Amino acid sequence: MNDCCSVQNMNIQDQNKKLHIAIIGTGSGAFAAAIKAVEEGARVTLIEGEQVIGGTCVNVGCVPSKIMIRSAHIAHLQSSHGFEGIVLHQAQINRAKLVHQQQTRVEALRHAKYESILDNNPDINLIRGWASFEDARTLIVEQADGSELRLTPDKILLATGASPAIPDIPGLADSPYWTSTEALVAEALPEHLVVIGASVVALELAQAFLRLGSKVTIMARSTFLSKEDPAIGEGLVKVFEEEGARVLLHTLPDSVSHDGQGFILSFKAEKIRCDQLLVATGRTPNTAQLMLDNAGVKTGNNGAIIIDDHMRTSADHIYAAGDCTDQPQYVYVAAAAGTRAAINMTGGDAALDLSAMPAVVFTDPQVGTVGLTETEAKKQGINAESRTLALENVPRALANFDTHGFIKLVAEKGTGRLLGVQVLSAEGGEIIQTAVIALRNRMTIQELADQLFPYLTMVEGLKLCAQTFTKDVKQLSCCAG
Repeated sequence: MNDCCSVQNMNIQDQNKKLHIAIIGTGSGAFAAAIKAVEEGARVTLIEGEQVIGGTCVNVGCVPSKIMIRSAHIAHLQSSHGFEGIVLHQAQINRAKLVHQQQTRVEALRHAKYESILDNNPDINLIRGWASFEDARTLIVEQADGSELRLTPDKILLATGASPAIPDIPGLADSPYWTSTEALVAEALPEHLVVIGASVVALELAQAFLRLGSKVTIMARSTFLSKEDPAIGEGLVKVFEEEGARVLLHTLPDSVSHDGQGFILSFKAEKIRCDQLLVATGRTPNTAQLMLDNAGVKTGNNGAIIIDDHMRTSADHIYAAGDCTDQPQYVYVAAAAGTRAAINMTGGDAALDLSAMPAVVFTDPQVGTVGLTETEAKKQGINAESRTLALENVPRALANFDTHGFIKLVAEKGTGRLLGVQVLSAEGGEIIQTAVIALRNRMTIQELADQLFPYLTMVEGLKLCAQTFTKDVKQLSCCAG
């Protein structure tokens, strides 16, 4: 009995000797950091105020949205494809069954990638509650029963994510609008859906609802994907309109109201009625509740935590990762940042290089980008040139009877060094990773053109586009090297 107690006391003492890291949040960045920190010999306390763990991606973002987008793509293929020997027909949609299947997969992935990690790792402890700073060293955690915990960890990682940003449109706040969270689990398809927004989430969900059978109107503050090369947005507008969407560029409602039956959106000299409204106008970092001023942690105008390439904030012992920071809001960036933050909090030295960061929009055709656009390169004083290859010049696109889109390469004049790639294409998300590797390795256009690419593949378009810098690819035979 005494020996057992002695061993238990030794274990507690060993635990107390370990570096203690508190992580606020339980998303991808938080868990990546927790796993790495434990590997480096620390003990971790995760703090989460929401009912479920896992953050945005697995619960209300990447996973459910891609499942919905895939189901909509299959429905679309049944009614619209280029093969004359296959009879077209309208897909029969049971939205409730689709949502059930979707959420079952969400729950399975949440358990596999988050909950089971807690179950199997005694050095990671979860506290339920909302955390804020009392001072730079002290966290207060308000629990559901009203009690408070005070923690004084050695290091702190902020990984609180972001939430949908809602524009200040008169009447909108008083209406039962959707954000992406509600849209993804809606078991009934709206007859007419209006989408306010024209960035990633807005366009992905707008096209999914359109293909599942809803009438869709998109209202864009400016253009589609306004931060990208203009040709990408222009190409997507054409596709959306071909599929039956109404696109209103440079248009936002002056007011929104709901009469109990539906929404009325007023703008210019027109009013639009719809039975559902989706607001997808970006995301705001979840930092307001943290009381960051008490800790001396600096933020930007939108509340994003300012960090360096080592994920350090303005307070020496406090780090941050993911959508709550001023880094790009992508789950793979959050996870990479969390891992590197953990290395740095445990005495290492790891930086996050985002110079070759891929970005993908899962519309159809997909958007894939990396590096600089031609305009961005010239703004940086780089003497740049570009070539654009229409997909009608890519044999696989011709074989698929789908030539929507293009591939564009940006290079430095003289050296030929690859600077950036913009893709609007089926499988654009797969194509862009090859471009990332080429950019990361500082390849030239000629080196890219000289590579062996399998035939017939969509990624061969990168080689063909590279060849256009010196050749007329229309005059080449198949697989011309």
